[in-house]
Amino acid sequence: MRLWIVLGMLLSMTNWGLTQDTSSPTSEGLSAEQIAEIPVVEFERLPANQRLIHDRWYKRVKTGVHVYDAPNGQVVRYLDEGFNFVTVSMEIDGWSQINPNEWIETQYLSDASPSSFTGFFLPEVMPQYTVAWALINLYPSPEPGANPRESLGLIYRYTPLRIYAQKELNGVRWYQIGAEQWIHQHHVAKIQPLTQQPEGLTTERWIGIDLYEQVLIAYEGMKPIFATLVSSGLPRWPTNEGLFHIYYRQTREFMSWGQVGDDFYALEEVPWTMFFDEGRALHGAYWHDGFGYRRSHGCVNMSITDAHWLYQWVAEVMGSRQSGRIEQGPMVYVYSSGVYQ
Repeated sequence: MRLWIVLGMLLSMTNWGLTQDTSSPTSEGLSAEQIAEIPVVEFERLPANQRLIHDRWYKRVKTGVHVYDAPNGQVVRYLDEGFNFVTVSMEIDGWSQINPNEWIETQYLSDASPSSFTGFFLPEVMPQYTVAWALINLYPSPEPGANPRESLGLIYRYTPLRIYAQKELNGVRWYQIGAEQWIHQHHVAKIQPLTQQPEGLTTERWIGIDLYEQVLIAYEGMKPIFATLVSSGLPRWPTNEGLFHIYYRQTREFMSWGQVGDDFYALEEVPWTMFFDEGRALHGAYWHDGFGYRRSHGCVNMSITDAHWLYQWVAEVMGSRQSGRIEQGPMVYVYSSGVYQ
């Protein structure tokens, strides 16, 4: 659950270097006439790259399985039960090839559905209102604290929203997104570019990750150029706050960790992977569409299209598409703009 536990919030936001929320803290919010007078700033969405999204045949492994060297061949290893995904190159008579000389019975596999969500390129001048994404399908409420009303229209998950005003009620915030349309703060993720450079930053290109909002912003100097939703680590496997260098990059990376029967996972060909804090990495995630919520083992998950764009953006300054050795790439600044519970 998202919850601000802040006393003197504006002072705290200044200390973090956050853009202050320009929404007016009024009980009634803005009228339709006032909203109509506010210039609309359009954000360009990064086009979903369907070729990249579907260039692998991703499959979930339903249970622990034997892996064979050929259909009806010899067992070469056993894949323990866990959160496991493979990439399939072909299917023949009830068998799926997952690697050279490695086959699994197709009955133990199910399709994955990679997300087509993508982030925004940010304008030269940010608008006077705050831009956010809806995190769930929802109906707005006619006023703060009121029940949702179907007559106000259904807002779908990942819809971009404009926040015009805000009101705190019973310890949580409500945001006005239209005339007599309000939504609970737990149902949105806001784009809030930093206005102060993190202490210790040494690279022109760098990446900010707000764990509270679950929003990543790419910067050139202090100019924010791209923003998207991410999924960072769960409390048991947190994404650490701090300032880090990207130190190793691979276009595809095998990832496995954890204890069998508890938190074991094995993920083949994780795309557009950039490690920045020990074993934690920025990377594409083909196994979920839950961006905007924490759900990883410490890595920062993005959609495949977003991860590819960020990877290419880093590659431009590193001079290569992957790491040949340990390197000091663009910095990653991980922070929290609020207390996430």
